[in-house]
Amino acid sequence: MGHLLEVENLKVHFPVRRGVLSRTVGYVHAVDGVSLHVGKGETLGIVGESGCGKTTMGMAVLRLIEPTAGWVAFEGVDLTTLGGRQLTELRKRMQVIFQDPYASLNPRMTVRHILGDPMRIHGLYPGRQCEERVAYLMEKVGLTPEQGNRYPHQFSGGQRQRIGIARALALAPQLIIGDEPVSALDVSIRAQIINLLIDLQAEFSLSYIIISHDLAVVEHICDRIAVMYLGKIVELASFKDLYATPRHPYTQALMSAVPTTDPRARQQRVILSGDVPNPIQPPQGCRFHPRCPRKFGPCAESEPPLIPIAPGHSVACFLPQ
Repeated sequence: MGHLLEVENLKVHFPVRRGVLSRTVGYVHAVDGVSLHVGKGETLGIVGESGCGKTTMGMAVLRLIEPTAGWVAFEGVDLTTLGGRQLTELRKRMQVIFQDPYASLNPRMTVRHILGDPMRIHGLYPGRQCEERVAYLMEKVGLTPEQGNRYPHQFSGGQRQRIGIARALALAPQLIIGDEPVSALDVSIRAQIINLLIDLQAEFSLSYIIISHDLAVVEHICDRIAVMYLGKIVELASFKDLYATPRHPYTQALMSAVPTTDPRARQQRVILSGDVPNPIQPPQGCRFHPRCPRKFGPCAESEPPLIPIAPGHSVACFLPQ
């Protein structure tokens, strides 16, 4: 499986400004040295607590947020060096599904125009072909072409997310980043949207990056999962390995919080002490060590690298279990 997307040492630091002169007094280390890759036809999940940097990382990959350092290569082309027409041309092949299906749709536009505008902007599917493409996309996501004359407020939350998915498919992309694509939906609708994404991936040979805080969601759709904590990836493995043998203490705490429907299951809950450190002043050494139940001397002094401990399984920990 070839790599469609490669990310190396990606950093996104937001300046903190204070005073009348808006002097920069520090930086929020939202993403601080992330490296990963996504294969063709693969689904990579990014999980972690709110504020860990997973959404910022996804937006930086698309250059909706400018990276501070590092590089992002799509089919071998470094996105961080592109601009103007070159970047616009490449963006047709990389799309996004936003978390809030209502806020991400223009309330003054009908669905027909929401789906047709990207094609007209990029000069694809002229005239009648555009109308046919819009009708085709609506049917693919479970809507009827007759609903194309409606406005976003006339749809339910699940239907609006289907419109968002259809818009992401409009330009026939190869990679789609889903930023919490089902978190704003009712539980009864989530499975439908997840199954829709799986079906569309098989039909259109798509690659996904699914950003979520819900481990139950990524379990059903992802091939590999990266666990983020305070701007860094602390564990990366296939979903089978991660769920069977989580090695990092933070991953183990996340896994223990996943509810189970089996009344016979006896799962020991891992309770973390303290709060997430300030991303403006991240702790020295391992960023998780102030809350880690297994910390020892080196954890506070040096940062553990993300290294492989088994085929396809990497952990950033001095004492992986």
